[in-house]
Amino acid sequence: MSLNGCGQQVLNGSAPAPVLEVTDLTVSLGGRIVLDNVAFNLARGSVAGLIGPNGAGKTTLLKTILGFVTAQSGSLKRSTRDGRGTARIGYVPQKIDLDADMPLRARDLVGLGLDGSRLGFPLPSRKRRALVDEALEAVGAAQFADKRVGRLSGGEQQRVLIAHAVIRQPDLLLLDEPLANLDLRSEHEIVDLVAALARRRGIASLVSTHDVNPLLGVMDQVVYLAAGKSACGRVDEVVTTEVLSALYGRQVDVLRVHGRVVVSAAPGPPLPLVDAATMHLPGAEHPPERVKR
Repeated sequence: MSLNGCGQQVLNGSAPAPVLEVTDLTVSLGGRIVLDNVAFNLARGSVAGLIGPNGAGKTTLLKTILGFVTAQSGSLKRSTRDGRGTARIGYVPQKIDLDADMPLRARDLVGLGLDGSRLGFPLPSRKRRALVDEALEAVGAAQFADKRVGRLSGGEQQRVLIAHAVIRQPDLLLLDEPLANLDLRSEHEIVDLVAALARRRGIASLVSTHDVNPLLGVMDQVVYLAAGKSACGRVDEVVTTEVLSALYGRQVDVLRVHGRVVVSAAPGPPLPLVDAATMHLPGAEHPPERVKR
């Protein structure tokens, strides 16, 4: 199976230029390799799940894409939808704690997406209010626009954070664990919202989570990280016993029960090194010489 250029969608016989191209990306932190030759592409209007256990390097990858972390080797290319400029990025960080008594309304937080990098207080204007109202409406948050953010539920806060991230019409949307601490209903609502925004606005969206299941109905592809290595492709191509065992360097069993995927890593010593001639990780241009332990 070859998935080079993973994430490109072929239309009328040709693939559009990816919004994000990650090529052989290696990142070290404190002398430890966190990401090892990671490679994948994201197409306009697509939704990709960035999946992996805690500590796999998901947040590090997002910070590298944002430019907060410097890679030791490899490349990142972020292109606008027409391929003629540098992509504008919207970012939803891991859940932030907001004091219930902080006098910050939902619309105030969304407005910071327009002018949060400027000094001083923004001057009110009809155009600015219209942009904030449109962003709130787009994420289903208009009804609590004037409530204090700290008093909103987890799902409501996520909607406001997404509105903050998309108000400037990004080409690429990065979401770091947006489903953490949400109930099942809120999980599905946020996933459906992200997918709808991606399709409607042509945004390439990368959603980080440790559980693949909430994204199963909307993902165009999955980027799976484990032990620094990556695999990219459709869920049925990547989330398999063979591929995940190679990524983890130990036996991993993948089960499908009632429409859900269960990944179970067996205890015990690591597996023998994978033979490069017989194993090819999805999304990599060449078979790895070994699986990083």
